Amino acid sequence: MKNRKTTKNRMKTLSIAVTLLFLVSVFLNGCGKGQTKFSSAAPGQTDVPKTADAAKEPQNSTPMGDGYSITFVLNNRDEFTNTLADGMQAKANELKVELSMQDAANDTGKLIQFVETAKNAGEDAVVVFPIDSETIPTIIEAAGDMPVVFVNRAPDDLGYLTGKSAYVGSEEWEAGYFQGEYLTEYFKERDIDVVKPIMLLGPIGAENTTKRTESVKQAMIDGGLTVEVVVELGCQWDRETAITKISPLLNTADYNCIIANGDTMACGAVEALISANLDPAEIPIVGINADNDARACVKSGAMKMTVFQDAAGQGSGALSVAVNMIQGKELSDGTGYEADTKYSNVIWVPFEPVTIDNVQDYE
Repeated sequence: MKNRKTTKNRMKTLSIAVTLLFLVSVFLNGCGKGQTKFSSAAPGQTDVPKTADAAKEPQNSTPMGDGYSITFVLNNRDEFTNTLADGMQAKANELKVELSMQDAANDTGKLIQFVETAKNAGEDAVVVFPIDSETIPTIIEAAGDMPVVFVNRAPDDLGYLTGKSAYVGSEEWEAGYFQGEYLTEYFKERDIDVVKPIMLLGPIGAENTTKRTESVKQAMIDGGLTVEVVVELGCQWDRETAITKISPLLNTADYNCIIANGDTMACGAVEALISANLDPAEIPIVGINADNDARACVKSGAMKMTVFQDAAGQGSGALSVAVNMIQGKELSDGTGYEADTKYSNVIWVPFEPVTIDNVQDYE
């Protein structure tokens, strides 16, 4: 890439070395703090979250006895999901709800089986983090008369959610648009009107991947920039996949920014640049989620911005909506969030842009 070849300038080399030392520390230590851990369990068994301080806590942190009984079925274990589960557990404690958690480990059949098990056990409601949008009708069918709240991943048609089904999450279009607005300002300040991004995508065809990708482009076009995408790489939200796919391009492609649908991939891009002896501070890299590693990268200058997705808020909101459905209340009651103006069974938790100017607010 033009003006991006390795230089022998000693100050630049020192800068890269300092960044490398910082980020190695981040990558080794940044993800393991305060996350919810899940044990393995077969369908019908409780998968109880355990925090790093579990030894200091009671074995049953959720009040038992006179509260409602709700199951949370998730599809993956990562920092975001653990934070979401923590938010849900905190709200369950507050509302005196007996909450159990099951991990389907990205197995659709297992996820459906967990939902059916909750129904057969007489659970009052189930909260589901779907593997994909296409399985949502099947999940609703499996839940039967039991209220079901989907969290983070919505059906393709929000109008499908009626009666005893609802959704709590963040508007994916908004996340990408925040990225695009930041990049528009960044390039306009430098009198650059053609943006040439390498794009690191989540699962191809997934709703959040599609909306985040389309909206970041649209925001830059709306801002008066020309967008010439160098390549779109499907990286499945995975850091190592992002590193493998982007590395061959870093010293050959003509690009001037890196846009990632998620922070794991953005941090992978940072790591790949450092391995290629390039300074990530010299190219705008943007992500989404504002997780531990990404916030550290923003503070160091290795990433220019990320977008905060309130995982704990989604978890808390989903649990509250489930209780409201059981009690026949307005779904947004007590959540602190608003229902969609068109679809009353959809509750939105806002995204928020995070830069060096406000990253400290998200610690």
